[in-house]
Amino acid sequence: MKIYLDNAASTPLDKEVYNAMTPYLLDQYGIPSTHHGYGRDAKAAIETSRANIAKLLNALPEEIIFTSGGTEANNIAIISAVNCAVIDHIITTPFEHASVLKTLNALQRKHDIRISYIRHDERGNLDLTHLEYLLRTNTRNLVSVMHANNEVGNLNDIERIGLLCEKYKALFHSDAVQTVGRYHHDLSKLKVNFLAASAHKFHGPKGIGFLYCRRGTRLTPTLHGSGTDNIPGIIGLDKALAIAYSEIEAQGKYIQGLKNRLIEQLSERLPSLTFNGDSENSTKSISTILSINLPPANINRNLLQYLDDNQVAVSGGNSSSSHVLKALGIENNVDNIRFSFSKFNTLQEIDHVAEIIAAVYQTVAA
Repeated sequence: MKIYLDNAASTPLDKEVYNAMTPYLLDQYGIPSTHHGYGRDAKAAIETSRANIAKLLNALPEEIIFTSGGTEANNIAIISAVNCAVIDHIITTPFEHASVLKTLNALQRKHDIRISYIRHDERGNLDLTHLEYLLRTNTRNLVSVMHANNEVGNLNDIERIGLLCEKYKALFHSDAVQTVGRYHHDLSKLKVNFLAASAHKFHGPKGIGFLYCRRGTRLTPTLHGSGTDNIPGIIGLDKALAIAYSEIEAQGKYIQGLKNRLIEQLSERLPSLTFNGDSENSTKSISTILSINLPPANINRNLLQYLDDNQVAVSGGNSSSSHVLKALGIENNVDNIRFSFSKFNTLQEIDHVAEIIAAVYQTVAA
């Protein structure tokens, strides 16, 4: 049995999404910059998708900018804030995606920008009192805090963070790549200037995402000259988000059930099991991610490789390879595994994975 539990990396393409995209791969191949019927049809398709996405998020169509994915969206947002709003102080966390942290480090070298990191506890929960202090004692601030962490699943209170940013007139960027399509985002109420999303995290195609940029917030062009829109990708993004929103409550409950089942199965069988961050807490973490650590098993390879040999696809690492685990103070001599779930996983798969892992440690104990 081949089991895919690496959905935080990328999700399988929904067949309905594939079917929606197919005409734009085979028959409707015009591009919107041309001045004929094919081009007009392409332009109309893009703008219809933009309007559909905006409606789901309670945003304006012109606030949705299509990108190649979350990394480009994050880069555009941060670089634009620094260049257009003359930001000289950025407040973030050590848990952000590399596309955020590496961009910040590059801007720090180029523009001599100050970077402050919000304090956190041993579980990775942010100290928003410290955030308010940083906002109050600095000017020209950009706050960049993700909605859900992609490695351990911790959820951040972006509603409260947004209100603090509004209070102190700071720009707010949130990498919501792991949560768009999983949670309702009402962007008419959420006090965010920039929000990033990527279609392949919610059963859409790879290579397409969007940046929400609140009206009145300026952007810096990152490319010069005309380019070709990824029309099949945009259509797929539109369809995937529509499906995700129609299923949010049902699939959220189902996926949380899968996660709870794996927590229960592993906790019963493995007394040495611990969880990274607040991964096991259903109110403080996203349902799609569970991050665990276990002592090394005496099997001549690490647990990640062992699972791969048994046709189970997961992610993992240690504090030398993961800046998130390092920031949490996770020891280097443990096996860290990230399971990430989707609507296509089953309870049978969860039980099978739990048996495979338990067998490793039962054999060692014997």
